[in-house]
Amino acid sequence: MRKTTGNLFLLYPLYLLVLTAMPLAAQDGRPDALAAYNTGRDLEARGRTQEAEASYREAARICNEEISSGAANADTYAVLTWTLQRQRKYGEVISTGERALRLGNDLRVVETMGEAYFYLGNYAASLRQMQRYVNALPQGGRASVAYFFIGEIFRLQGKNLSADIAYTTALHVEGGGVALWWYRLGQVREAGKDYRAAVEAYEAALRITPSYRQAREGLERSRQLSG
Repeated sequence: MRKTTGNLFLLYPLYLLVLTAMPLAAQDGRPDALAAYNTGRDLEARGRTQEAEASYREAARICNEEISSGAANADTYAVLTWTLQRQRKYGEVISTGERALRLGNDLRVVETMGEAYFYLGNYAASLRQMQRYVNALPQGGRASVAYFFIGEIFRLQGKNLSADIAYTTALHVEGGGVALWWYRLGQVREAGKDYRAAVEAYEAALRITPSYRQAREGLERSRQLSG
């Protein structure tokens, strides 16, 4: 099956900032896993990948120590799954998430597992997790990303109309500011021979990122085919 990992990882700097507020700040001098995780993300966004990986390892160490000592709570598992996801340890995301969900229905973990399943190529499991998330939290902090992944799955399955609906919903929830998502919407509209609608989507992508070569090429094709 086709993989889209490279493009999708561009989303993380934008959307993993939208996290549910959590009482994970350090108390009584204890190590702070969330702080280590956020430091890793900031370093990664600046291209300092080795330092970022060290911060992710520290975040994972803190979480695992909490789990081993019996001091873990839902936040511990949420941060651990996020950290493993950033390290692309998708199998561990799944196994850790399964442990977390035995403790309770943490929708943060549900969504992260959905992404991990996607990158592992298990689209059926990914779709179940993403739909579970949006059904419970249609306006949640990760809802727009969940709808985007649903669109990706339907696109890869050739279900263009369903993908159109999912991408459109993702853009509506997010506010319409992600060029990649408009490009994907243009792709499925073009594949479904709705060329005028594809033109609108590609144009929207180019308004956000004028240098987007694939969107420019899609726009030219769709304009020609729309007559």
